Parts: sequence; C-alpha cells; structure tokens
Amino acid sequence: MTTKPLAVVVASGGMDSCVSAAIARREYELALFHLNYGQRTEARELRAFREQANFYGVKYILEVDAGHFRQIGGSALTDPSLAVPDAQNLGRGVPVTYVPFRNANILAMAVSWAEVIGAVRVFIGAVEEDSSGYPDCRESFIEAFNGAIREGTRPGSGIRVEAPLLHLNKGEIVRRGLELNAPLHLSWSCYQGEEAACGTCESCILRLRGFAAAGATDPIPYRTRP
Repeated sequence: MTTKPLAVVVASGGMDSCVSAAIARREYELALFHLNYGQRTEARELRAFREQANFYGVKYILEVDAGHFRQIGGSALTDPSLAVPDAQNLGRGVPVTYVPFRNANILAMAVSWAEVIGAVRVFIGAVEEDSSGYPDCRESFIEAFNGAIREGTRPGSGIRVEAPLLHLNKGEIVRRGLELNAPLHLSWSCYQGEEAACGTCESCILRLRGFAAAGATDPIPYRTRP
C-alpha cells in the first residue's frame, strides 16, 4: 500500500477551505490547521473545523490561538467597535472585513508546522476572482509567499502553498464541493451569526450566490435568505 504524502490544509471551518480539503484529500493525507484570532464567530468556526476534521478522520490536527489580531484591530471581524457591513458594497475596494495581512500570518504558522511534520504542501482556500477583494487572496501574494518559503525553510523541504480555488467563482466552488462530497453542511461562512447565518453580510451573500449558481440549496440555517 502506497502512503500518500502529507499536506497541511488551512481550515477556517468555512466553505472554501472545506472544498480545498476535499481537493487535497485526493492526493495527500490531510493535516488540518485552524487559527482562532478573536473573530466574532470564533466559537462557531472552531466547531465547524472540528466537525470537518472528524468527518475526514484526520490524524494531524493543530489549533492555534492568535489574540494579537484583536489587539491590532483594524477589521470589523476583530474590532467590536466596527460594524460588519451588509453586502451592498461588494467589489468596491478592500472592505472593512479585511483582517490586515492575516493570510501571511496564517501561512507562516502553517508552513512552520508543515516543516515539523514533514508535509510538502500547504493548501489555502483563497479565492481571487469572485471574492471580497482581499489583497492577501491574490495569485501574486501566493507566488511571493512561495518565494519566502524557498528562502526560509530547510533545503529540500519541498513545501509549497497551493490555492486550488484561486480562479474559480463561488458557483464553481460549490459544484466542485458537491462533486467531491465535501461536507458543506458542516461549513460556516457567516461573519456575525453563530446560531443561524445572517444572510446579509458579504460572506453570506457570496456563499448564497454560489449555491444558486450551482443550482443547489445551501444546507446551513439562515436568519434571512435574499
């Protein structure tokens, strides 16, 4: 029996990382990494992460707390004084829900862990083409980070970041997830609701648009569906 190489998947508990894990699982043994960073829905995202890890029977799991994001602030996800906006301004610049340089911090931690456990890939569910416009979800950022990995890890580590959803839209992501039997019912994307998704924040709207484009019904509960 051939042993699959190991890959770390940055798993927020959301839909995109859920599908990324399903894609990675075809060729790699999964190691799931999750960051608690003081976001509004921290507890709900952690629950989603743990349920997905259990679904896949993952052996390697790492949960890290990074409270410094709340100390730094500057994002509606981590600063309670900033309101989470509705989705009417999607596509009009970098929104207030952007957490400054978050993906660089997350990837740095995930790569550190990958180097320790011998993983050769780090998967992240970054989406450039149909997203909120976050600068750390661009292909140029992923390429630059891979350069940093080559320079900053042991010779021969072979670690590389992959973003398999980067140029997909949300409808394509949902369809891919359904094809791979990803546990989308265990994922959580809302920026502010924990009992039921709000249905009005940009993350909810993008997710709902994706399911509609895929001709499917989102299985998670919503307070309101547009």
